This record gives sequence, structure tokens and C-alpha cells, in this order.
Amino acid sequence: MPKLRAHKAPGLQGQIRIPGDKSVSHRSLMLSALAIGETRVSGMLEGEDVLATAAAMRAMGAEVKRQDDGTWCIVGRGVGGLAEPANAIDMGNAGTGVRLLMGLVATHPITCTFTGDASLSRRPMERVMGPLRAFGTTFISRDGRLLPITVTGAANPIPVRSVMTVPSAQVKSAVLLAGLNTPGKTQVVERERTRDHTENMLRHFGADVTTEPQDDGTTLITLIGQPELVACDIQVPADVSSAAFPIVAALIVPGSDVRIEAVGLNPLRAGLIETLRDMGADLTIENAREEGGEPVGDLVVRASKLKGIDVPPERAPSMIDEYPILCVAAAFATGTTRMTGVGELRVKESDRLEAMVQGLSACGVTIRSGDDWMEVDGLDDVPKGCAEIAVDLDHRIAMSFLVLGLATENPVSIDDADAIATSFPGFVDLMEKLGARIEEYET
Repeated sequence: MPKLRAHKAPGLQGQIRIPGDKSVSHRSLMLSALAIGETRVSGMLEGEDVLATAAAMRAMGAEVKRQDDGTWCIVGRGVGGLAEPANAIDMGNAGTGVRLLMGLVATHPITCTFTGDASLSRRPMERVMGPLRAFGTTFISRDGRLLPITVTGAANPIPVRSVMTVPSAQVKSAVLLAGLNTPGKTQVVERERTRDHTENMLRHFGADVTTEPQDDGTTLITLIGQPELVACDIQVPADVSSAAFPIVAALIVPGSDVRIEAVGLNPLRAGLIETLRDMGADLTIENAREEGGEPVGDLVVRASKLKGIDVPPERAPSMIDEYPILCVAAAFATGTTRMTGVGELRVKESDRLEAMVQGLSACGVTIRSGDDWMEVDGLDDVPKGCAEIAVDLDHRIAMSFLVLGLATENPVSIDDADAIATSFPGFVDLMEKLGARIEEYET
């Protein structure tokens, strides 16, 4: 279990490209496996979570191969064509992967068992199982809600109208993926908009998906079931959630000037960029364009004097994974940053609210939290650092505290670097390319 220590860095300088978007990578594998023909995917994230999804699609009969040039080629089986896997499918730490796959399997007449690591096995799955039961799917799970879970897909699925009780793109996507092999209209009602990668990619493959605002302020998403999805190439944009770490590092390390290429800027994912700009960040978008149905652009980030703000709770769905690194930015801002509507952080890879409270407090930062809120008091001087953080198998906690250590008075260490590979392989190398000082050490 390697440990890493981040030291105070000089100004970060240079141009980098972040690995592919994890959300788009998961979906590209799943929908390619249901399309007719061969899909070529470029820029795929090759982190452990996505590789687990690739292995799952192979186990269900799709042909999934990586070419020497990094392009992935997937030959699909058509909607309704998934095969029953011979063995249980281990999804490691891939929360998005397992929840979306449960939806994919839910309306195929097959039985599939999903397992995961210790972290994933603590995460609640009833929020997905509940809506999927309406199709006629059955589940057997540990403690009624946890992995391992055995899914038996509905032989004669029934179209549903599902009203989202929590703003979750994973739950919405699971329902829409189940609707693919269901006759008639599958509908999802969202009270709050969540990331729409699934809808965008379904359209990219030829499915009939509409998104309509309703008079009561909700959004109605309608999918016509049993389409013939047609193979089409995909260029995966750089992951904005991963880009968050060098973005914040460049903002808090004095003298920094960093360019990050081809970052996905889906407006339902870009809440952190809006929030950092509200805090006074020198952050501009250049060369805006569209790739594979998703907006992208190059980000130019320079060291900035930040100020504390109240982050609107309605922004949470568009940046839920970025709150840990936002807390790091807030530690260097003048005044207090208040974040509300963030209770979802308690059921991620770890209890991220508690992880940030414990870690930042150990580094000399004042932070308070409740069931669904956090407050961080920025310091007039830089935080002292000088702590080893227990990351509890959580990649975003690990990277957040390494970024913190690049600007604290004393080094900040993490007790487990392995977790980072789930979403951002090459993180340390990329940060060192910019001038970061991160070293492996033993106690």
C-alpha cells in the first residue's frame, strides 16, 4: 500500500491533457455493446473502474478489444442481446459502473451477480433497485440493499414512469438503460437536472430520447424502447472531475499558469468552474468546440486570490464529486465558504463530508459540517499541513489532500495511493510535469 507525500511547490507551469471522462467512458462501453456493428472509442479512461465495466461487457458477450494505438473497438450484440455471464462480475470500486449495469441487465432475461471491493460493498443500492423493480426485475442482495447483488432481468418488462426522489444521474441512467429493452415509452421525471451523458449518448447511437421542461418545474425525459442502436465512433473528452485537481492546484499555488486541453464542459457537469469563478478564479475557456456530442474546451488557469462564497444548493448535482477539492480551494479563500445540499457526499466511496472535516482539521483548517452542509473558514496565512490523511479507499479524498500539500507550509501525506488509479491513472506524473513535488515514502 504505497504512501505519497506532497510538498510545497513553486508556481505550476505547462500544458497537460487529462485522461478521458469516466462517466462518458462507462456509457460508451455499455451502449457500444448494445449497438449493431463496431464502435471505435478514442480517449477512453483506462482507470480501474472503467476497465471493470469493459470486463463486464465481455462477460455478457460483447467483443471488447484495445488496439495498440489506444483506441478501443467494441462489437455489439444489439438491444436485448446480452448473454448471461458464467461467473459473478467483480466491479471493484466502480459505483457508476455497477449501478448502470444493473439497469442494463434489468430488462434482459438473464441472471447476473455483481460484487465489489470493501468500499463499494458499503454503498447503498436500493436507490437503484427500487425503480428497476417496477420493470419486473428481481434482486437478491446482502442486507436487502448492499453488494453482492444478484439481478434477474424481467422476461417481459413493463414500461415505467419513474419520478426521481433524489437528484442522481446514476439512478436516472439505470432506468433509461432498462428502458432500452422495454417496449413502449420509459419516462423519467427529474425535479432537479442531473448530468445528461446518457441521454446525449443514446441519441448519438440513434435512440429516440426527448427532454421536455414541464409547467411544474420538473423535466420529463422520454425514451422509446427497443430501438436499433447503430455503431458510431466516440471521442471521449477529458474528465472535468479529474481536471478539478490541477485546476485548484494552479489557483492556490502562487505563480501558477496552467493550460488543460479538451476538457468536457457539459453544463450539467461544470458547476465547479462556475463556483470557482464566483470565488474570483482567473479561469478562462479557449477553443470551445463539440466532440462526440459533448461540449469541450481548453482551460487556462492562473493563481488567484479567492474569496469565500455561499455555494447555491441547486448547483450540487452539477459538481457533487468536486466538493472535496472545492474544500481545499476554500481553505485558501478569504472568508467563509458555505456549501449546502451536499448530503449525497455521505454515501460516496467514503463519507466525504466526514473525511474532509477530519483531514482539513488535522491540517489546521477550521471546517464545520452537518447532515448536508459544510463550512470552511479560509486562513489569512497558508494552512500548516503536516498531517497524514487516511483516505479510506477514496480516490478523490486522496487527490484532494495531495493538492492541498502543494500549497501548505508543511507537507501533507496520504496513507494509500492505490485508490487514485480508479479514476486518474497517471495523476502524479501529470502533476509533476507541471512542477508539483510528490514523493513516495515509507513510515
